[in-house]
Amino acid sequence: MVNPTRVLVVDDEPQTLRALVINLRARGYEVDTAPDGVTALELAAAHRPDAVVLDLGLPDMDGVEAIKELRHRTRAPILTRVPILALSARHSAAERAESLAAGADAYVTKPFDLDALLARLRDAVREAAVERDVVVEAGGFTVDLAAGKVHRAGQDVRLTPTEWRLLEVLVRNAGRPVGRRHLLQTVWGPSYGTESNYLRVYMAQLRRKLEADPSRPAHLITEPGTGYRFER
Repeated sequence: MVNPTRVLVVDDEPQTLRALVINLRARGYEVDTAPDGVTALELAAAHRPDAVVLDLGLPDMDGVEAIKELRHRTRAPILTRVPILALSARHSAAERAESLAAGADAYVTKPFDLDALLARLRDAVREAAVERDVVVEAGGFTVDLAAGKVHRAGQDVRLTPTEWRLLEVLVRNAGRPVGRRHLLQTVWGPSYGTESNYLRVYMAQLRRKLEADPSRPAHLITEPGTGYRFER
């Protein structure tokens, strides 16, 4: 018997919370609810949700910090790969980029179309389930997409959230060039597309942490005129 998908909904607006709970349960999801960040973190550690829908305007803590905590708290390491959909009443490109860099998988502005949100949630859960056991080995390091971790010579490699998202996009497209614009919009947000200096800085950081010879990378390859490519 397959266990139902468990979703943690975090929002201090009773009307939004009620609408999400009713519609999620009608579609067969198990739902936990939290009105604030502290409660959300406690429920996440206790129940290990399969997905999180989190409003950034929390009454007790910054929503971006809540995302970071969900991604990195040691009591619930499984949450490093749980899809997180961030909700916000603000149409801010900076906030969108910050939440995605912190580890959110999507940024949805309020008011939102409920059916569209649920479709995005369904797709995110399906993608996470398919990729749960993917581990990629490349030279002297290993990328565990499920755990959101990198190991080199038997040791954990500490990556920032932005470094991880950049590496993750490249690894999921192993062997194929990924354009600069696509990388910028996926990692930093849709308002980005020309800030190639961001990519140069973060690729240099990744190479220093992962490549045997950062000046002659064997796995994090520059594609002249295009972008970057990951090779095993």
